[in-house]
Amino acid sequence: MGVTENFQPNEIQGTFDASGMRFGIVVSRFNNFITERLLAGALDALGRGGASAKQSDVVRVPGAFEIPLAAKKMALAGSYDAIVAIGCVLRGETAHFDYVATEVARGVQLAQMDTGVPIIFCVLTCDTLEQAIDRAGLKSGNKGYDAGLAALEMAQLSRRLRANTSPAAAEPPESR
Repeated sequence: MGVTENFQPNEIQGTFDASGMRFGIVVSRFNNFITERLLAGALDALGRGGASAKQSDVVRVPGAFEIPLAAKKMALAGSYDAIVAIGCVLRGETAHFDYVATEVARGVQLAQMDTGVPIIFCVLTCDTLEQAIDRAGLKSGNKGYDAGLAALEMAQLSRRLRANTSPAAAEPPESR
């Protein structure tokens, strides 16, 4: 019998339970025909996970480019277990799409890495309005709903990882 056959590591996972959690959502007003549908999907997922309106705050920003700053400020406040960043950037005839899409993704990633608070990226970057509509509730489901589920899971996972890395958890079992 090999060593790996008996090796069963402790598995740590998040759940879809909002108990005792707070959630923030940053949503862009630009392309609000799409972002409002994504917001509704995210709120639906949080609600199905047990979150109440009192456990959730929605912050509105002018466009996708402003999402990272608002998300980082929310994360730094220390009041949220997870944040969902919602926006929609549609390709146009200029390079503007590339700059905005790249910098929003980078900004959200930096904000979560700098703060340690999960920030779920739900900024659609689509070539056409039809693609965005499909991702906001039609053919491809609602990516806002998926982001809400990811926020629930990552909030729980982050809490479990913090608890698992406490000084007591770092001690060898035989010394506890």
